[in-house]
Amino acid sequence: MLYRKFGKTNEMVSALGFGCMRLPLLPGGDPTKIDEEKAIKLVRFAIDEGVNYIDTAYPYHGTGMQEGGASEPFVAKVLKDGYREKVKLATKLPSWLIKTREDMDKYLNEQLQRLETDSIDFYLVHALNAGVWATLKEAGISEFLDQAIKDGRIKHAGFSFHDKLDLFKEIVDYYDWSFCQIQYNYLDEDFQAGTEGLKYASQKGLGITIMEPLRGGKLASNLPAEAYKVFDKTNIKRTPVDWALSWVWNHSEVAVVLSGMNEMNQIIENIKTASETKANSLTQKELNLIAEVKTIIKEKVKVNCTACEYCMPCPSGVNIPGCFTFYNNYHMFGKEENYNRFLTSKQKASNCVECGKCETHCPQGISIRAELKNVKTLFE
Repeated sequence: MLYRKFGKTNEMVSALGFGCMRLPLLPGGDPTKIDEEKAIKLVRFAIDEGVNYIDTAYPYHGTGMQEGGASEPFVAKVLKDGYREKVKLATKLPSWLIKTREDMDKYLNEQLQRLETDSIDFYLVHALNAGVWATLKEAGISEFLDQAIKDGRIKHAGFSFHDKLDLFKEIVDYYDWSFCQIQYNYLDEDFQAGTEGLKYASQKGLGITIMEPLRGGKLASNLPAEAYKVFDKTNIKRTPVDWALSWVWNHSEVAVVLSGMNEMNQIIENIKTASETKANSLTQKELNLIAEVKTIIKEKVKVNCTACEYCMPCPSGVNIPGCFTFYNNYHMFGKEENYNRFLTSKQKASNCVECGKCETHCPQGISIRAELKNVKTLFE
């Protein structure tokens, strides 16, 4: 495993981090029912192979954004038997639930109990956007973070981000952050913080964690046929996952790349790539190939959904990420039969009542109501 310096923290973190948002589930698909036996083996295998950055958050593996999910208590179980001492633990303050300064302490203290730890190595203010940022500033986020660091409940303060570049720079400059987490992959060079934000934060000394390096798995298995042909025409043999992760790790500003791995073969493949790919190691020929694939995909994808599920649950029962997955697949591959096969009648786009709740939580800024009408028109 290769390790990189995590900005001004001077901590050395594994190039690959384990994201605990998409863990394997028990039969039935209930997001709160993690297959703990399988998942513990996966995460501990990764740690044994050198992964030392474990990422979770308050709502992960829950039924929505308003209450704690199953991920944090699960991570507490994973890190027993001496594993806590082997890793850097990251979790996140649920920013959308914060109304007062007291709320911040309430959730942090609850998270410490859920994680069964006295201190969190990397504590992020979760999913910052213009709306929650204004509330957090007024409620005293700076004083809270200073106090939490002083009393040892957290070691380093950071934030994750889902909004426009100008706001990203404002937030970077507002507080003495140690690190940040942004979405970044070869399709998203100009999306949200993007490349400019990546470089801006790095120049300020922030360690940088990358989320969605595979665009919710789409860069791993959902490529258009033309894209595979581009990769196949070279004598450089890599899987689409290798290409996508190598592109991110090629950036010297990047410290750790998070991957939500739920199968052993994924972990083995990702660890291999993380152990071989250094910054600035891709040739211009390789970068040109990825740029060609990017152009092909950009021309076909209709909805910029990463299946993060922040829009869920829908009050009307619509499976929003599922609808968009099938819609994008249709446009990428020219054929899609799974919409009517795998979505129940209640999960389909036609059940949308246009309440708009989903759009207030969407990190990608998707016009979900309008796009669901397009899905309904195509499939129903």
